[in-house]
Amino acid sequence: MHEFIVSSARGLDEILKKELIQLLASFECFEETSFTVQPGQVRFSGELKHAYHLCLHSRIANRVLLILNTGKCVNANDLYELANSIEWTKHFSSEATFAITFLGTNRDINNTQFGAMKVKDAIVDTFTEAGFERPNVDRQSPDIQFQARLRRETARICLDLSGRSLHLRGYRQETGDAPLKEQLAAAILYRSTWVDNMHLPLLDPMCGSGTIAIEAAMMASCLAPNLYRERWGFSDWLQHQQTDFEEIRQAAFESIDIPKAPIYAFDISTKLIDAAKANARNAGVDEYIEFKQCDALHATVPETQGFIVSNPPYGERLDDYVGLLPLYSQLGKHFKTAFVNWKLALLCSNQQLLKALKLRADKRYKLFNGKLETQLACYDLVGENTQQFENAPSANEFSNRLNKNLKRLKSWIKRTDSNAYRIYDADLPNYNFAIDRYADWVIVQEYAAPKNIPESTTQERLAQALLHLPMVLQCDKKKIVLKVREKQQGDKQYEKSHSFNQHILVNEYGAEFLINPTDYLDVGLFLDHRLTRKRFAEDCFNKHVLNLFCYTGSVSVHAAKAGAKSIVSVDMSNTYIKWAQDNFKQNKLNGAYEFIQADCLKWIESTSLATNFDRIFIDPPSFSNSKRMEASWDVQRDHVALLKQAKEKLTKNGKIYFSNNLRNFKLDHESLSDTGFVIENISQQTIDEDFKRSPKIHHCWILSVH
Repeated sequence: MHEFIVSSARGLDEILKKELIQLLASFECFEETSFTVQPGQVRFSGELKHAYHLCLHSRIANRVLLILNTGKCVNANDLYELANSIEWTKHFSSEATFAITFLGTNRDINNTQFGAMKVKDAIVDTFTEAGFERPNVDRQSPDIQFQARLRRETARICLDLSGRSLHLRGYRQETGDAPLKEQLAAAILYRSTWVDNMHLPLLDPMCGSGTIAIEAAMMASCLAPNLYRERWGFSDWLQHQQTDFEEIRQAAFESIDIPKAPIYAFDISTKLIDAAKANARNAGVDEYIEFKQCDALHATVPETQGFIVSNPPYGERLDDYVGLLPLYSQLGKHFKTAFVNWKLALLCSNQQLLKALKLRADKRYKLFNGKLETQLACYDLVGENTQQFENAPSANEFSNRLNKNLKRLKSWIKRTDSNAYRIYDADLPNYNFAIDRYADWVIVQEYAAPKNIPESTTQERLAQALLHLPMVLQCDKKKIVLKVREKQQGDKQYEKSHSFNQHILVNEYGAEFLINPTDYLDVGLFLDHRLTRKRFAEDCFNKHVLNLFCYTGSVSVHAAKAGAKSIVSVDMSNTYIKWAQDNFKQNKLNGAYEFIQADCLKWIESTSLATNFDRIFIDPPSFSNSKRMEASWDVQRDHVALLKQAKEKLTKNGKIYFSNNLRNFKLDHESLSDTGFVIENISQQTIDEDFKRSPKIHHCWILSVH
């Protein structure tokens, strides 16, 4: 008897154990109790022919390993002695190349490369001590390979009988953007229970490169997944029993049958259907699958009962989620209508997408698609799961509020000289987000939920809103972008999230601004400062202007168009400085305009100018601890020092327009008045119609000197 380890992908341990028991049940004197399950593996005792059978037939396993030695391993010397005690010359010849993989660490062996090196040293020392040539290592395509597995203080050194991973069946030459690994597709079919009901048809309406349908056809035809593999990990093993292997392989050929029910594979992409057909031909099951180019929302088959098993798109980005919500909602409606009495199993990583189906799951299983945690949700399309639901009352409440806002703002939108404005700002407690319109794009900014409202509730409300937005706003769902805004803590900063580099134009009071709707949390134009920019520009004719913390230069553009004599725009970000320059080019502005990339705090403190400024605009962040700064910035704590420094750069009769969006901000009137400032609060005068619900969206003052 030998001891074996069969490894699997994360989360498939129990499925693997069940499969191994079924595969080995036909062998005489095989005991089911010999299986031991650990994370990522199943260990059992058996004969070599059992391992051969698993290499050919297992659809869940990654590797089948024969344990050569097991022992206590506290340190590197223990590991070396454990490996050195194996008679390696009885397993492979010195002419064969070999490779070692090492898994696991402990306190003393905390590097897998070091562990592999110690085992390698023990192997080559065994050969040289026995008078043989030293065998060569080949990490890319070795003749034979071994694996050492360390768990706490126990190490096992194994021969890898499978060679390359068993999930690499060899049939998949072409794939889509997010291919499903073969063993995960097989696991989905096991969990869906179709494997126990293969007399019923199976449909994958979004088949991609066909992996689920191909694995199903191989199961239904009893085709061993690795029957046609030519090279194995035991091919150059000196103890390989070729006669036993050929008997098992021949039995596998003889067991091939014809599926008892049809298997359908549909996809909206002709290119993917062609790839799926080619993969099915490579697997030898193309005659068992009916492929068709078809939108999943129109998919139908003649049978009245069966299984739908699919891996629909679920994306990993917020904008994927926005675009996919309507698809899942429509899929739910279609399944309820066209597939009554069927069973449905869908793999998805997003709970809210599954909720959009409006179906009640009977079973849910956690599975991993690579490192991504996903959920396989299984449904019976009977009873309440065939009922179509109208909009939830809360969803109607949101739609009604949005329509009410649009009606209220309609005349103002016509009057205002801009196509960028806010249409919703957390009006309803459970719908805690803002909705802004930038030309034909819609930006939804989700705020962090209050602690007393469960996250599941806010996420469900958000999903409802996103489903209704295209209809209420008459906009393209592909141009709805979701952004999550939450309080930043510690050294966490808002970062660039995408690199689509997609820019659109919006207009405001005769100026044009480039907006990036997808790549950053903020799109490039703060809508609440629309009137602030207008008021400042009206005060800039023939003036020398400084725009500190200039962001994308919108204030500078308006000042230039209003006839400012010179403008200096300063920001720490290279990206924003370049963006500001692009906005100037877009508006065909040429003149005494300077753009400076610098730490604004250090620049205003240290710069010496021949000419001071008549007008300074300062709109700093509430807080910043950027790596480019020597110290952190807190607007409440530091605003007096900043404004005093800015005052030194003012001409006689100069003015500073100072603003920030810290809701509880308190201007230090006493300290600033003592400095010589005359202070005028213009906050309410700079709140436009679309921000009336948020009077504290920003604070704004004019600080004058005489």
